[in-house]
Amino acid sequence: MRLAEPINLNLILPFLYKMIEDFDIADSPKDISYYSSMLFMSFSIGQTMIIVYWGRLSDRIGRRPVLIAGLVGILAVSILFGFTKSFAMAIVLRFATGVFAGNGSVMKSAMAEIADDTNRSRMMALLPLSWNFGSMVGSGIGGVFYNPAEQFPGLFGNFKLFIYFPYLLPCLMGSTVAAYGLAAGFFNFKETLILQPTQPTHEEAASELPVAAGGSTEATPLLAQSTKPSSMRSLLTPLVVRVMVTNAIMCFAYVMCDQLYPIFAATDPRDGGLGLDPRSIGISLGVEGIVVIYLQLVVYPRWERKYGALDCYRRGLAFAISYAVCMPFLSIVAAHLQTSASTLSMSYEYIGMWVILMSLMTMRITSSVMSYTSINLMITNMAPSRADLGFMNSTQQLGMSIMRIFAPAISGTLWSWSIKHSLPFPFNSHFVWLLSALLLCIVLWQSYSVPDSVNKFAADQPKPIAITEESDD
Repeated sequence: MRLAEPINLNLILPFLYKMIEDFDIADSPKDISYYSSMLFMSFSIGQTMIIVYWGRLSDRIGRRPVLIAGLVGILAVSILFGFTKSFAMAIVLRFATGVFAGNGSVMKSAMAEIADDTNRSRMMALLPLSWNFGSMVGSGIGGVFYNPAEQFPGLFGNFKLFIYFPYLLPCLMGSTVAAYGLAAGFFNFKETLILQPTQPTHEEAASELPVAAGGSTEATPLLAQSTKPSSMRSLLTPLVVRVMVTNAIMCFAYVMCDQLYPIFAATDPRDGGLGLDPRSIGISLGVEGIVVIYLQLVVYPRWERKYGALDCYRRGLAFAISYAVCMPFLSIVAAHLQTSASTLSMSYEYIGMWVILMSLMTMRITSSVMSYTSINLMITNMAPSRADLGFMNSTQQLGMSIMRIFAPAISGTLWSWSIKHSLPFPFNSHFVWLLSALLLCIVLWQSYSVPDSVNKFAADQPKPIAITEESDD
């Protein structure tokens, strides 16, 4: 179910540059990043407008109907996107994709409700695993299967549908994943939220005590008690706000890098890019899918058990900073290859460039796994009850969605500005990358003010009678 969103979201990345060229709206290739940022913004605007509503709705009617409704929308919009022939229609459909993709926080809540203290880190790691793996698969689909009539003339050369709609095939493949997720959710997914509008009897409450490693006591919260969400004011404590803000800044920096990469990779090396075609961009993004499975299922759970989510979060930020600083220097190698025409053969320089590129992309996916998995786990851990998981996760997603509105616009605008003007380092093609690294440094510094208590799941912890500062008097 979770794979449908990242696959359909990211399959446009490899051919985004070419698609905007085909729309014939950019005055020059250096302006393409500006229009691509508008496409990314439309998705985030749609997601931001609905994200909290999806979370609160799932707290009231359950996780299952909200997740199914989102998959139905993604299925329909993905098919329609393959038929788009104008920039305006692409904007509308990306906005609709954001609306229906706004229930990602609901999936986090469902996973948190399924998990317990013995497997929570591994269960929560499945969410970014599916996201990262889906993103890689989606990018691979977009890069390999865009314009199939030209890439695979023996198979699709006579299909007029694919000649007139060159981006339809990858969109149909993405919609197939959404259809499979919809079927799996409808027939196999069971509701995880316990909806109990009336006060349970003593016997019913006793039967719903959560199982804890150290045993349960009278102070252990009941699942039945978690059916009444806390007030927004009580949930937004200074610690929660601090973590949410650092998460938003981190997301802003990550989105700047992630949305810039396909444009950077397609830009001419003389302008500070890599000069890759859509197929190569798809491959560079898709190969990471092999790495992410091992990182997410093997490496991260071990590190989280040994060091805690907070420490893993800091390690991920350190990897991300290194990636953002190093990536723009690769354009120097690409420019040398362009001058020597070595890209046409398997030269040592060409192989070396790809080795460096894949090393940096591995660093990127490692940082993403460590940072996003950890922050998801930390925010879930801070929810005082299970009934508040929907609000906590949707609020986190809201902050990230707001950042995803502005980050593409700023990165696209700054990228166009930096390659249009002959300014010295660091205001040349390195500028957006270094700005992202600076923001990540700020987040890393702020993370040291977060206490280690975020490493434990608060909803299953025994709670004292007095939980507010005023009750101490």
